[in-house]
Amino acid sequence: MSAPHPLNQAVIAQALHDLRNGQLRRCKAMGFGEEELDALKHPELVSMLVNATVSWCSVSVNREVVKRLLSQVHDVEREIATVDRMLCLGASTEMVSKFYGLTHQEVALRRDILGLPKRKGRHPVLDEAQDVALWERWKAGVAERHIALSDDMSMLALTMDLAEAMSLPMSVIWSAIRNWIDQGLVSP
Repeated sequence: MSAPHPLNQAVIAQALHDLRNGQLRRCKAMGFGEEELDALKHPELVSMLVNATVSWCSVSVNREVVKRLLSQVHDVEREIATVDRMLCLGASTEMVSKFYGLTHQEVALRRDILGLPKRKGRHPVLDEAQDVALWERWKAGVAERHIALSDDMSMLALTMDLAEAMSLPMSVIWSAIRNWIDQGLVSP
């Protein structure tokens, strides 16, 4: 005697789950019509469908949905790499939370994973020479990349590059840039 077809069992289990939870639309999307849904209310008919040795259903792949799901993996990998880079460059927990929605605990865990030392207190303030050098590099970067002052994501990328190039903590650079913009020291 042949064993029941596993796909049939999976489809029935999902359909029964959806029916119990009032998800008729999902059942219909799977291909069940009213007559089949009525049959699922009778245990003997369900048993016959579950134990059928031939497949009475098929699977189709929505290639566009699969592509979107797979691209999300790459997006997540890029996001993790950016968060890691931010933390290595001295971004504050608040910055990571603002841009990527991580909690303080998640940021602390990322710091531990990266082997970064625990931070105590605030980063130092820029001295006058650092402030002038940062201003010049930042203005040049904004002009070169055509960044709008309201484009926080592009400004974040520039901030990371400046932190790397100038060996300054990213949170200090971000704070200086935000102050310049908030004080209206730069024109849009």
